[in-house]
Amino acid sequence: MDYESPPAAGRSVDIELGGQEVITIDLDNLDPNPEDVLDLLKEGQCKVWVWTKLAGEYWRRGYLGAAEKIAQQAIDSFTANHTTASLPPIYALLANIQIAHARKAPKIVLPDARQDILTGEKSKEGYYKDSAQFLNAGEKAAYEGGERSGGTLAFLTRGIQQLATRSMDDALRSFEGVLAEKPTNIVALLGKARILYARRQFSQALKLFQQVLQYSPRCIPDPRIGIGLCLWAMDHKAKAKAAWQRSLEVHPGEWPAQLLLGLEAINASKNDALTEEEMAHSFLTGTKLIEKAFNANQKSAAAANALCELFLRKGSYKRALKLAERTIQFADTLTVLTEGYLRAGRVLHTEGSLVEATRHYSAAAVGQPKHVLGAIGLAQVQMQNDEIAAAIHTLDTLLQPPNPQRSSEATVMLASLRAHPRPGVSNADAAQERIKARELFDRVMKTLEIDDTRTNGHGHINGLSKAARRISEDIDMHAEIARLWQDESLDRMGKALNEALRISEASGQVDPRLLNNLGALYHLEDKLGEARGMYESALTSAAILGPEIGEGMSTSMLYNLARVYEDAGDEVMAKEAYDKLLSRHPEYVDAKIRQAQMLADVNRHNDAHELIKQSLASQNNNLNLRAFYTYFLIQTNLPKPAKDFVFATLKDHDKHDVYSLCAAGWIMYHQSRESRDATQKGADERRRGFRRSAEFYEKALQMDPLCAIAAQGLAIVTAEDALGSLGGGVPSTSGTDEAQKRLKNAREALDVFAKVRESINDGSIYSNMGHCYYARDEYDRAIESYETASTRFYDGHNVPVLLCLCRSWYAKANKDQSFAAMNTSLKYAQMALHLQPSDKAIVYNIAMIEQKAAEMLFAVNPFKRSLVDMQRAIDQAGHAQKLFASLAADKSPLVPYSRDIADQRRKYGESMLRKADEHLATQRQFEAEAQAKLSSARQRRQEDKERQEALERGRVEELRQQAEKLAEERRIAREQALEWTTSFREESDEEKEKKVRRAAKKEKVKTEGGSGDEAGEAKKKRRPKAKKSEDDENAEDQALFSDQEDGDKPIRKRGTKKRVIRDDDEEEGAGGPRKKLFKSKEVLSDTDEDDDMS
Repeated sequence: MDYESPPAAGRSVDIELGGQEVITIDLDNLDPNPEDVLDLLKEGQCKVWVWTKLAGEYWRRGYLGAAEKIAQQAIDSFTANHTTASLPPIYALLANIQIAHARKAPKIVLPDARQDILTGEKSKEGYYKDSAQFLNAGEKAAYEGGERSGGTLAFLTRGIQQLATRSMDDALRSFEGVLAEKPTNIVALLGKARILYARRQFSQALKLFQQVLQYSPRCIPDPRIGIGLCLWAMDHKAKAKAAWQRSLEVHPGEWPAQLLLGLEAINASKNDALTEEEMAHSFLTGTKLIEKAFNANQKSAAAANALCELFLRKGSYKRALKLAERTIQFADTLTVLTEGYLRAGRVLHTEGSLVEATRHYSAAAVGQPKHVLGAIGLAQVQMQNDEIAAAIHTLDTLLQPPNPQRSSEATVMLASLRAHPRPGVSNADAAQERIKARELFDRVMKTLEIDDTRTNGHGHINGLSKAARRISEDIDMHAEIARLWQDESLDRMGKALNEALRISEASGQVDPRLLNNLGALYHLEDKLGEARGMYESALTSAAILGPEIGEGMSTSMLYNLARVYEDAGDEVMAKEAYDKLLSRHPEYVDAKIRQAQMLADVNRHNDAHELIKQSLASQNNNLNLRAFYTYFLIQTNLPKPAKDFVFATLKDHDKHDVYSLCAAGWIMYHQSRESRDATQKGADERRRGFRRSAEFYEKALQMDPLCAIAAQGLAIVTAEDALGSLGGGVPSTSGTDEAQKRLKNAREALDVFAKVRESINDGSIYSNMGHCYYARDEYDRAIESYETASTRFYDGHNVPVLLCLCRSWYAKANKDQSFAAMNTSLKYAQMALHLQPSDKAIVYNIAMIEQKAAEMLFAVNPFKRSLVDMQRAIDQAGHAQKLFASLAADKSPLVPYSRDIADQRRKYGESMLRKADEHLATQRQFEAEAQAKLSSARQRRQEDKERQEALERGRVEELRQQAEKLAEERRIAREQALEWTTSFREESDEEKEKKVRRAAKKEKVKTEGGSGDEAGEAKKKRRPKAKKSEDDENAEDQALFSDQEDGDKPIRKRGTKKRVIRDDDEEEGAGGPRKKLFKSKEVLSDTDEDDDMS
């Protein structure tokens, strides 16, 4: 364990020989053969630090044998000189060298290894023993020299040796002893961190690894590996991966990070949430990383174990067996050792070596008795050896306590073994076995249902893992469940059989031709997965029928299967299927055509061309083959051979072939359209070509009235007036008539394109419709059509469509005088230039748009533009000047524009930009005036607002004063009412005293027997009534001016008033109906008066 440090420039060691001679050894240029260095060291009687420095330098450079030889010679030299007290560093060095040897030595040596034979190799234990001897010798030398111990170096070496031999407690004490003296010792910190990690104390180990990284960022072994392992164990997978990636960046040649990242990538490829492409990419990445890790350290058991699994999957059993034996012999941990035995057993099991496979499976079970794959493998071998009882015992031990394992595969195997009748088993025992088998199968089905519910919340099996899905779709398992329930529950039996029937139908237990047709239907609907399943099932069923019947059907099925592989993007599988088909039927040209197309897709046009020629040599009259060859020639930009070939097809094979007619029309149209001959002869040839193109399309429509390609071709001819002005015909004398004709042609073409669009779902339809709308000056609808074509079909990467969008927005901007539309036009031109940076025509268009934008803004009224737009347009115009200048100065022999026009546009731009400042000043003045007017209007509006607010405040103040005045009047009224009430009560008290005196006087008169005073008494009795009326009026006045108080006080219920019987009442009672009379009190109390007032 050392840490990396870059060597200093000019490092050397001086060795003094004899008297004055000094030999300098350059440490940067050491000879791999140390003999000369040894002679110098012996002759110079060098000190021990020189020996260790040179030996360490040899070790650093990878010459471990040379370093060991120097150390041994040092011991001999110092022993001969009787200076053994100086040897402890040498012994420590030798001990570390032995530990380094042990890292590359096998842990055990298999005596019967078949591939990785290491007989005679020294084991790790031998090296560890030698290391311990050297350490003991070093301690002895130190003791004899008068020192207690060898110091820090001895402690560290002893700790490393103890850690390597798994003496964790002793190693921890050694490392902690060093850290007590020097807390920043890198080796001790790393050793302690590894021990804590082995004890599953991940948090403490992580802190130590991080501390090491802080002290030495370029330390080897890289602490980032330990950091990642701790984070992974703490379930921080993303952070762990980041740590390993950083380690690989810092140390690209170190294998631990490569191995760990490879394992992480392979584990990530098993995630069902990923797509097939993502899974394949992740698996391939992991495979490459593991291979690199193993190549970097072929003695690593972990790397060998991981690589062994990959070779097992590939079927490379010899290499897999060698790697498995390498894993067993070099494994340091029980888990890796068990994996090695298991994989070796799997390889031998596959090869049929059952005895050796059993031995390896059993060895794996010794280390980990509850290992699922080991138990299943051993049970399979026992079943093949007809040891059913032993297999049942093996699986039962796996699934039963203690520590029962949850494995659906093992449970299904055990259930099937128990359900199978065995010799020597009584009927009662067989019945019990069947009951146990049913229970095991029920457990499996419930487990699958629970897993499926957790996955997607419903009962479809699509949410299960691959292994669980295989179990749930096992026809034999469902059939076996049905047999187990046939005597117990017909319902359960029927359910199992229906499930088996559903699976059997899906797997191809029906007529192969029906499955092939269903696959073709799915294929046409782009349901490639279902189509592939159907084709595979059909092939399987056809093979079952025998070669006489099935061979004829399997040919087309295999071709269809290859096509679905191709459409799904699985090029490897498609090629294999085509090769298999051609190996059976070499003249099957359809398969050769598809192979040619696959080659053309990867730009292997020569190979594809050769395949097509081979097919034509065998079937020259095959019109489908000839049509594909025509398409191939057009796609590979060979128009002349394509024209000759398609005309030969029409002439020599079938003059009514629709595809050839459409192809001939297309070729003639493009040949005429691209003609640049400006002479009269060229115009005649161009017009003749357009006419023949239209004739070919018309003939194709006669053969097939529903041919959308021919209809679209004719629509294009019509829209572009290919038979008129475009074909070189005499133009109409009237420009108005020409425009009307153009609009009419575009309208007719649009009608055709609208019908073609219902048959063909392609971007060209929408592009052509956009052309027609543009020709009709319907720029908005043209833009809509182009946008549909660009976004829906070309993903914004089709340059011609982008240029059409640019042209449409440019025309719309000129029509509407819209600077925003002009900027949109510029945007699409820039997008097209980004896709084709070398297209100078696009550069010319960009310059033209930028110049036109400025020209347009200069021409419009100031109120239709802004200063910001003006400044932007002027900047763009300045950029256009540079572009026009570069285009005019371009010395290329052929350019898609006129250099003279480019230079004229540059000169025009210069004259236009001279007025830029004037336009800017005008715009600033206009905007300033507009702003002033706006500010004035805002100020007037603000003044009106303030005036209205002042009026409103005055009105509110007036209302407030009125309310205060009214409140004051009410207050005064209440005070007056209160005074009146108080004075009334005082008068009432005086009246009471008078009444008492009158009552006493009346009683006295009654006592004397006089009765002549009744009239006077009656008169006196009327007085209180008058008083009562006055009191009521006072009460009413009080109520009028005290509504606030009345609102605060509850209304007192008016009590029944007692009435004073007067003489006139008695007289009225005598004459009319008699009312109930009450006697009044002789004396009126205060309560009575209060009642009257209330």
